[in-house]
Amino acid sequence: MIVHHDSEHDCLTLQLGNRFDFSIHRDFHEACLRGGAAARSYVIDLGEVTSMDSSALGMLLLLREHAGADRAEIRIVNADSELRSTLRVAGFDKLFVLH
Repeated sequence: MIVHHDSEHDCLTLQLGNRFDFSIHRDFHEACLRGGAAARSYVIDLGEVTSMDSSALGMLLLLREHAGADRAEIRIVNADSELRSTLRVAGFDKLFVLH
């Protein structure tokens, strides 16, 4: 996972590797909760992700809560059609901006 914080816009970008599952839970959690304060916005880049499990969906929900729930600005980008379909079936297209 590559983490980039744009301090000018207070945007945290997480570029995930090929697996988005429980194995990255600790790293994902630490990256999102850095310093305890939520960033203004988040970008979750799934461009390299080839597999995602239910714990990934849970991590996204926890991030959404940390970022302010309905006020959260979280974009999920570069998801392939299979991942995008999974996110839509789970109703995540109503909770997050999918690009």
